[in-house]
Amino acid sequence: METTLLWVLSSALILLGLAGTVLPLLPGTLLVWGGILLGAWIDDFARVGTTTAVIVTALAVLAWSLDYVAGLLGARRVGASKKALLGAAIGTVAGLFMGLVGVLFMPLVGAAIGEYMVQKDQRHAVRVGVATWVGIMVGLIAKVVLSFVMVGIFVLALLI
Repeated sequence: METTLLWVLSSALILLGLAGTVLPLLPGTLLVWGGILLGAWIDDFARVGTTTAVIVTALAVLAWSLDYVAGLLGARRVGASKKALLGAAIGTVAGLFMGLVGVLFMPLVGAAIGEYMVQKDQRHAVRVGVATWVGIMVGLIAKVVLSFVMVGIFVLALLI
């Protein structure tokens, strides 16, 4: 009975984590990683061995890094100011209260407003907003893909 409950918890963490890869309030990759490590531990690392756990951990670290760095790289590429980055962060938080569309597009709006406050150039501000948004979306896609790869590796390790 206890083992079954632990497997249910492991599965729930993984599923919640996959949802969290696109929902900003949930630490998606962390939950997926935790669910996978719990699954490995339940089985005493017999089917999901240490090597698999290390690979999954490396993928999780890569996903976290890409998620953070991608937006910054997009913004830096077009010369965004610190206020643009702050605006993107504020836009992300504001977007949480506006549903999926807000979550996806408010970072763009926030970055553009932040950049406009510094340069007073609409064209540049829009370019910074779009570049920041593209970076964030690339990071999001990478995080989702890497999270599914982590789960795939875990499932394969369980089955083989």
